[in-house]
Amino acid sequence: MTLPDAPSSPAGADRTFQVDLRGLVDLLSHHLYSSPRVYLRELLQNAVDALTVRHALEPAAPAGAFGIRLYADGSAVRVEDDGVGLTEADVHSFLATIGRSSKRAEQVTEQRGDFIGQFGIGLLSCFLVADEIHVVSRSARNPDAPAVEWRGRGDGSYTIRTLRPSARPRPGTTVTLTPRADAGEWTRPTQVRALARHFGSLLRHPVTFDDGSGGPGAAVNPEPAPWARTYPTPGARSRALAAYGEDVFGFTPLDTIELDLPAVGLKGIACVLPQAVPAGRRHGHRVHVKGMLLSEQADEILPEWAFFVRCVVDAESLRPTASRESLYEDDTLAAVRDALAERLRAWIARAAASDPDLLARFLHVHHLAVKSLAVHDDEILRMLLPWLPFETTDGHTTLDEFARTHRTVLVTSSVEEFRQVAAIASAAGLGVVNGGYTYDRELVHRLPEIRHRTSVADLDPATLTAHLDPVDRETELAAAAYLARAREALAVFDCDVALRTFQPASAPALLVDSREARHERTRSQLAREQEGGLWGDILGALRQEAPRAQLILNQLNPLVRTAVAIDEPELARTSAEALYGQAALLSRRPLRPAESSLINRSFLDLLAHALRKDH
Repeated sequence: MTLPDAPSSPAGADRTFQVDLRGLVDLLSHHLYSSPRVYLRELLQNAVDALTVRHALEPAAPAGAFGIRLYADGSAVRVEDDGVGLTEADVHSFLATIGRSSKRAEQVTEQRGDFIGQFGIGLLSCFLVADEIHVVSRSARNPDAPAVEWRGRGDGSYTIRTLRPSARPRPGTTVTLTPRADAGEWTRPTQVRALARHFGSLLRHPVTFDDGSGGPGAAVNPEPAPWARTYPTPGARSRALAAYGEDVFGFTPLDTIELDLPAVGLKGIACVLPQAVPAGRRHGHRVHVKGMLLSEQADEILPEWAFFVRCVVDAESLRPTASRESLYEDDTLAAVRDALAERLRAWIARAAASDPDLLARFLHVHHLAVKSLAVHDDEILRMLLPWLPFETTDGHTTLDEFARTHRTVLVTSSVEEFRQVAAIASAAGLGVVNGGYTYDRELVHRLPEIRHRTSVADLDPATLTAHLDPVDRETELAAAAYLARAREALAVFDCDVALRTFQPASAPALLVDSREARHERTRSQLAREQEGGLWGDILGALRQEAPRAQLILNQLNPLVRTAVAIDEPELARTSAEALYGQAALLSRRPLRPAESSLINRSFLDLLAHALRKDH
């Protein structure tokens, strides 16, 4: 709040900061708080903290004896509590001072672990919707103390006066706001009730709302949190928690996981999402502190791999940030995150041990999340790796089923490599797993840790071609001239040509070429183009024999048998280019510009040849 100008003082003397309240409110509204709606949360927080102190003063008071009452009729918003109240000294300490500690304030903050917030800067959030804050309070610490009225205005001024006891017969505090014209969105009766329900549905003190219509006040939090209630059977409890999760998040959970960390006073549920989500997408979780909603987007309470659940928790010991809209990153939060992660692991372990149907549904939806966890968690790896689905030459299956059929498991390094060889490898009896998806190759290589009799190796072209049957000598000699022309035509792609027999017979050719081989050929080509320069010398020093791609023609295919018998050199060359282009397309890898040009040219040449032949 703005202080009067200090008199002139000698050079080097201490001076007092000047605080522009309007500027501070602007800072709060644009940078600290996400929305003006937080004014009601701050008022509720102050009321709850006052009730906490009142219960400490009167521990024998029955449950529900003290509460909070909200009023909103369109012209005013009023929050009344039966808390400890304020004396005139408290008003100066808590309401009229920003950032300055008094002896009483220091005594109160020693009990801060029992509080959600504290008086002071939180109350300033009311200036987001009103130009004046009217507070009437009477202290429960001193029954003879008079009621005190405080009026704070947005220009930084305030007044304090003592009232007759009749102005506030009982201890407690009443805060009244007269909304500005531009704040109607947040101060209408229906909106105030909705905000009270939104922020305070899990508060432990009774909260009621009155819209001024003359009817009885409606309970804002009529029931305790669902995990704090008793149920006749475990099944009834499970259904109630699932219904609460559906009401909060808008989806029917695949399952609900109870969360209970007594060390920090945390209770709640984690709802397993019924649909898959992209890896790494972190959903916000609803975090309450002592019943008050702190944040709906608190993604920091769970590790990144736990993106298959959304949580609702209520905690005692988590520390809010200054805006009280997110969590402060400290050792307590780190410990809570680790403990909740362990609860999720335990749930997966229980499902694997005792509920195979639930585990199957969970893995069908969230196998990617489990794979990301298994990469770093040996326990989950041993427990679930055999049951995780992978794309293989036997279709989508689990590694456990796949390893029963294939003692040696081959894994590709990319999706395109798998698609390139899948049909031929399957026909040759090879067991190949697509390792091109996130985590898959790394996990497949860890299979021998679980299945000791299974071996895993990367698939390379030599392994595949070794399982293709050679043609007889006479057939190969008859095709020698064609193969020579084909090699000459495809030399520009560093591609060799061979004739083999393999299934399926419908496949005319197979292009065997790894991503690493293509990268090495690109590097070698760049080195040749940079001959003589510094960059060329560097690349030349790394030069080695560049691996060649291999176009394997299938002698069992009728088209290939016709092609290898072609005597006309140009037609033989064109047919070889066309077979290479078709095999490159079937590999589903990105085509180089030269390959796209070759496919177009060979197609047009074959079309022209066919038309000439018809005429």
